[in-house]
Amino acid sequence: MLSALARPASAALRRSFSTSAQNNAKVAVLGASGGIGQPLSLLLKNSPLVSRLTLYDIAHTPGVAADLSHIETRATVKGYLGPEQLPDCLKGCDVVVIPAGVPRKPGMTRDDLFNTNATIVATLTAACAQHCPEAMICIIANPVNSTIPITAEVFKKHGVYNPNKIFGVTTLDIVRANTFVAELKGLDPARVNVPVIGGHAGKTIIPLISQCTPKVDFPQDQLTTLIGRIQEAGTEVVKAKAGAGSATLSMAYAGARFVFSLVDAMNGKEGVIECSFIKSQETDCPYFSTPLLLGKKGIEKNLGIGKISPFEEKMIAEAIPELKASIKKGEEFVKNMK
Repeated sequence: MLSALARPASAALRRSFSTSAQNNAKVAVLGASGGIGQPLSLLLKNSPLVSRLTLYDIAHTPGVAADLSHIETRATVKGYLGPEQLPDCLKGCDVVVIPAGVPRKPGMTRDDLFNTNATIVATLTAACAQHCPEAMICIIANPVNSTIPITAEVFKKHGVYNPNKIFGVTTLDIVRANTFVAELKGLDPARVNVPVIGGHAGKTIIPLISQCTPKVDFPQDQLTTLIGRIQEAGTEVVKAKAGAGSATLSMAYAGARFVFSLVDAMNGKEGVIECSFIKSQETDCPYFSTPLLLGKKGIEKNLGIGKISPFEEKMIAEAIPELKASIKKGEEFVKNMK
């Protein structure tokens, strides 16, 4: 039932939609010079939905901004460098996307990532809470299962927490699931929609193949392999890049897809559905990703898990302990912050 609605608008549709007077989204990218930040900024600059693009990083942003500013689309682009320029980057923003942080390298544990990225996300989201408390906050920085609870706790500390405006971007899991299912079934990936729920790491990534549109069937062994590939697709890229980083281009695509859906919904477009890792009452996990109906003020309605197979039930049960631990770790990090 989610299928037609859940797909992002086609380019033609988006173009016709872009004549609306409300297509004036002011978007900030924090970590804009990095491996995800640069291609993400390019995709945002290319969109008629964006009228102002502000780019922040601790290095190279003036150059990235100068380069992007020559592109013949209407979004104005400005680069901001270093912590003292961050407030100006954020003022008046409608949407803030945060791909900042260090990527995984082969053999790296999530904890290696946590120590660096937790501090980066806490610092950047504290600035958002101060300078654009009403903005939609889209977190790409891993581990998302911990960086979303960190963001929530930081916003609470500043007294501006709104759970309907803080999103963990899990869209790449959906994009990968759609692509891999399409490959196996000889379908057009743009026509496939697989909801992916849970979290955004390893076995917490739960693709609901039973809810795929169009309906697809796989023998159990093929299904197990497919789900394993979706869950470990990030590692597949990390290994293939052999030390030169992690998924950046596909992540930039997925991040842009999520931002465009969000902005479309903020502009009043109806029936926009995306999965995202958010504050949730769907399970006994305080945060959980499910399909969401997006609206003018962020999350309009959590569409929940829906009808699932016993195999998917089992995956959820197995994911919850790891998810809870990652969430607690993020919350504790903010509690212990100076």
